[in-house]
Amino acid sequence: MEKIWLKHYPKGVSPEVDVTKYSSLFDLYEESIRMFSQKKAFTNMGVSLTFSELDRQVQIFASFLQNELKLKKGDRIAIQMPNVLQFPIIAFAALRSGLTIVNTNPLYTAKEMQHQFKDSGAKAVVILANYASQLEQILKDTQIESVVITEIGDLFPAPKRILVNSVVKYIKKMVPAYNLPQAYTFRQALELGAMKPSQKVATTLDDIAFLQYTGGTTGVAKGAMLLHRNVLANVLQIRDWMKPKLREGEEIAIAALPLYHIFALTLNCLGLLRYGAENILITNPRDIPAFIKEMKKSPFTVLAGVNTLFNALMNNPAFTTIDFSKVKISVAGAMTLQKPVAEKWMELTKSVIVEGYGLTEASPVVCCNPIDGTDIVGTIGLPFPSTEIKLLNDDDQEVAPGEPGELVCKGPQVMAGYWNKPEETEKVLKDGWLRTGDVATVDEKGFFKIVDRKKDMILVSGFNVYPNEVEEAIASHPGVLEVAAIGVPDEHSGEIVKAVIVKKDPNLTAEEVIAHARKSLTGYKTPRLVEFRTELPKTNVGKILRRALRDTVKA
Repeated sequence: MEKIWLKHYPKGVSPEVDVTKYSSLFDLYEESIRMFSQKKAFTNMGVSLTFSELDRQVQIFASFLQNELKLKKGDRIAIQMPNVLQFPIIAFAALRSGLTIVNTNPLYTAKEMQHQFKDSGAKAVVILANYASQLEQILKDTQIESVVITEIGDLFPAPKRILVNSVVKYIKKMVPAYNLPQAYTFRQALELGAMKPSQKVATTLDDIAFLQYTGGTTGVAKGAMLLHRNVLANVLQIRDWMKPKLREGEEIAIAALPLYHIFALTLNCLGLLRYGAENILITNPRDIPAFIKEMKKSPFTVLAGVNTLFNALMNNPAFTTIDFSKVKISVAGAMTLQKPVAEKWMELTKSVIVEGYGLTEASPVVCCNPIDGTDIVGTIGLPFPSTEIKLLNDDDQEVAPGEPGELVCKGPQVMAGYWNKPEETEKVLKDGWLRTGDVATVDEKGFFKIVDRKKDMILVSGFNVYPNEVEEAIASHPGVLEVAAIGVPDEHSGEIVKAVIVKKDPNLTAEEVIAHARKSLTGYKTPRLVEFRTELPKTNVGKILRRALRDTVKA
């Protein structure tokens, strides 16, 4: 495909990025520390860490990992927490120590945690106390040798720390009782780490920085092996793409999306860090009134979110009291940005939302609309620097302009493969080209538009839900004969999960199905709707046709 999109690149953005100027992600981090040492790096609930303070804590925690836990280069460490100050400290300490980070969704059930920890072979986990009771249930069935437990306010000054942690535990009762006597507290870890210096472990661009779990094309979650070069490339691509509007050392970003998610990890924690931006961490973005109060405290310039978040904000009466006069860019990803949401945002804030496209396997950004004013609502924009895209039909032939085809991409940000799953890797990676499973079109200017998902994946508020996993959970109920899970449109979350079931027990109710599913699935994966049928559409070999089901199902 001719690279017609290069004609419409933002001014000053190079069509190529060079990752070889750095030896690892940690090199880029250290460059940021040197350049912006006295500026604020991360702020949470009014408490800030400057770049130099961040680095001091990173070195201390790295010492704990190396000297107390005896973790070696290549060992996997799981991090399971929302946006709190501890997250960047732990992540950069792990990178300093040459470890591979296994980001874990705090919303996971014990069963989901067990799968991810066992599959990754994680030797250590740092987890928020709120989720420690679930860890206790499955710890013996994992390879985890060391546990560190932290509380939300652990890095706050003494009076605030005690107040916040007490309220969370005793007033809001958000910390179920747990018994993990062998665990370290985060503050103990810092005390132990301060006793000895840490070493910067030599890391190369070809070492694995993150095992970022995703369903890929099918089935249970797989660990996408994101090398230092993959994530570094995407960070540099993001940095260059934002050149027309952002200035080093001047930006304040609202980090509402969780840093454990690949979108916020690469954009906020790493990409905007390189800009010397202050990231204001929102621990619970679902609490819209509290979120808006945080937005009113600082003259922020950058906001990243998903369609449902932008929509929820605008539907709160206090939204109109936020000052958007300093905003330079709002970025939408992870799910389709709906046109009415984009238009209403422009009307209320006088600023545009720039939509991009990516997937975990690409670290994640593949395309983005230019941020210099040529945004085309409804498209995912242009391929990033050093990124190639082809649209293929079912015979792997390129389609004509305007015709739909599977989006296949190639670039330095594309993963090395799935962890310990060569067969799954072969299905999606061929000669460096990543098959995304998404169907797109391209216009005469080179702007791409997603028109359908080839995969059966369901997208709930930006989170992937895979039908096989939902179906397996429901099928374990003795009253279920057959089940298919599909996504149906929802104005609040984009899609919700619906289960279509053939009963074995005629007395089975929808409430029973949902309650059973909730035992092994986190909230956004649990079906919100249940429909009973006498049969499900199938192929001649008996495979359930989810697509046919979606076309006929009643939402």
